[in-house]
Amino acid sequence: MRYRKNVFSGDLASPSRRRFVQGLAMGSMAASLGVGSRALWASADQQQKIPTLKGRDFDLAIGEQVVNFTGTPRIGTTVNGSLPAPILRWKEGDTVTLRVKNNLPETSSIHWHGIILPSSQDGVPNISDGFHGIAPGTTHTYQFKVVQSGTYWYHSHSGFQEQTGLYGPIIIDPKEPEPFTYDRDYVVMLSDWTDEDPTVVYAKLKKLSHYYNFNERTHKDLMKDLKEKGLARTWSERKMWMQMRMSQRDLADVTGYTYTYLMNGQTPADGWTGLFRKGEKVRLRFINGSAMSFFDVRIPGLKMTVVAADGQYVQPVSVDEFRIGVAETYDVIVEPDDGAYTIFAQSIDRSGYARGTLTPDPAMTAEVPAMDPVPNLTHMDMGMDMSGMGHGMHNMGGMDMKGIDHSQHRMGGMDMKGMDHSQHQMAGMDMKGMDHSQHQMAGMDHGQHQMNGMKMPMGKPAHPSDFTGGKVTHAPTEYGPQVDMRADAPQYRLDDPGVGLRNNGRRVLTYADLKHLHGTNDPREPDREIQLHLTGNMSRYMWSVNGVKFNDAEPLRWKMGERLRITFVNDTMMNHPMHLHGMWSDLETGDNDFIPRKHTVIVQPGSRISYRVTVDAEGGWAYHCHLLYHMLGMFREVQVS
Repeated sequence: MRYRKNVFSGDLASPSRRRFVQGLAMGSMAASLGVGSRALWASADQQQKIPTLKGRDFDLAIGEQVVNFTGTPRIGTTVNGSLPAPILRWKEGDTVTLRVKNNLPETSSIHWHGIILPSSQDGVPNISDGFHGIAPGTTHTYQFKVVQSGTYWYHSHSGFQEQTGLYGPIIIDPKEPEPFTYDRDYVVMLSDWTDEDPTVVYAKLKKLSHYYNFNERTHKDLMKDLKEKGLARTWSERKMWMQMRMSQRDLADVTGYTYTYLMNGQTPADGWTGLFRKGEKVRLRFINGSAMSFFDVRIPGLKMTVVAADGQYVQPVSVDEFRIGVAETYDVIVEPDDGAYTIFAQSIDRSGYARGTLTPDPAMTAEVPAMDPVPNLTHMDMGMDMSGMGHGMHNMGGMDMKGIDHSQHRMGGMDMKGMDHSQHQMAGMDMKGMDHSQHQMAGMDHGQHQMNGMKMPMGKPAHPSDFTGGKVTHAPTEYGPQVDMRADAPQYRLDDPGVGLRNNGRRVLTYADLKHLHGTNDPREPDREIQLHLTGNMSRYMWSVNGVKFNDAEPLRWKMGERLRITFVNDTMMNHPMHLHGMWSDLETGDNDFIPRKHTVIVQPGSRISYRVTVDAEGGWAYHCHLLYHMLGMFREVQVS
């Protein structure tokens, strides 16, 4: 099975570690050469602009260079001496040829993310047909016809090279005129950089999954809860989370306490700058090229009109803010006045941010807003049933305990077997003596069914993809040492902006807002449904699908021409951006006439989501969570024949 490990991790051992050790040795040399707070390769014009390569023929060289984002020189992985890698600008209908030379001391690769092409050109070692990676010192030629347009990106699918810098934007100009106008066009690429060797990061997470989480709840938070909720409710909530050995602030595995967040390769201290003239419309192509980081993006003082998602046109929607998961892209149009504006992208856990400035004058800057408060996960984010509240049944966290088979029931990973139900206990919490006339939990106003201020439906929402009538089927492999969480009532939450964005006073984009501009591409109903559970064991930092990690899993086998419905059930408390290579994911939003197409779909904690796939690409394909340190386990191979 060794070849399967090499699909992503390569040999997680010496080559990358040697490079980082070499980076330490090169630090003093770089300092003597006058390296400041920029990469050694950066010239003045590169500091505000990623190089752009246009045409049909491209020569790309993968290499190593000294970079310095934090004041300490390190070795980064570059393409043509650039980090991020150059913007590749193609034209729909052209056949492009890309010769990629690998100057690294280890095998490398490039995957063209979101691009529809033959399996042999997809760039995933030992899964893409006939492709085993690009050996050190060799050149590999990719060639394929460009059959789409829009905003995409490319990155390594070998080892942890994506974390060390091997990622770059792709812009594909359309054959036909676009359905909107603009005067300026900028890429805004978000990413995360760490000075640590990625193999060390992964090793730390394996030993202690919350190693990088410094946002745990404190005495100050406790005092605030006591003041707002009182002793009984505060004690009840805290005891429940402690019994489950879970944290309400388990929002990101690697945080801004080790990451430096970048915008077009620029640190928050300096920021990226985009110029405009008064009265111009500016197109911003947002790409999240991070290894592990979700960003919440806004431009204070400016509305953003979303016109494309994952490269595909959508009906324009005006928003103040949007969440962009790892590997997603959004195109927005803004109409700035004559002042300066901050492009602000804060991490989902509020541990840091990336920033840029839109300005008519390079000397003019804008205030950087304060980050929002650190959010807390809710019972809904654990997959608890918050609908159909039975107030006469001593509900806890919205769960109706009447009629439950407690001998086998688990809630959010909590084993209820052996509980003393005579005292109405939940997660080991004695509910005897509680004021059940209020029936409040986690700040819920049951009169309006609110959760953290977000109104909840009275019943489970209807959804066209609900083949199973709401039934969630767990595989036998989901019970065991590799799984310590399960969502018992995962809901479709397409109109939920997500933890930290609910009722924040801003208009936040949700998946429910996305409607394909020209209508559903393939209106056929699915032939069959495949339900996949996203599973994990946080204490051991093990990630899997249906409780089985990639090395132990059989490929998914699909047939050419069939129409599938993929339903994901997220049994974990983390967001997972799921990416299917080679085929579109047609997101079911409830409007069958305008189903939007995506290549990466965020599955929120404790939720379910579904999309349709037209199986029209023969060969081997990768299917995985795009969080780099989850990918080793939360991954499947798809074989289409």
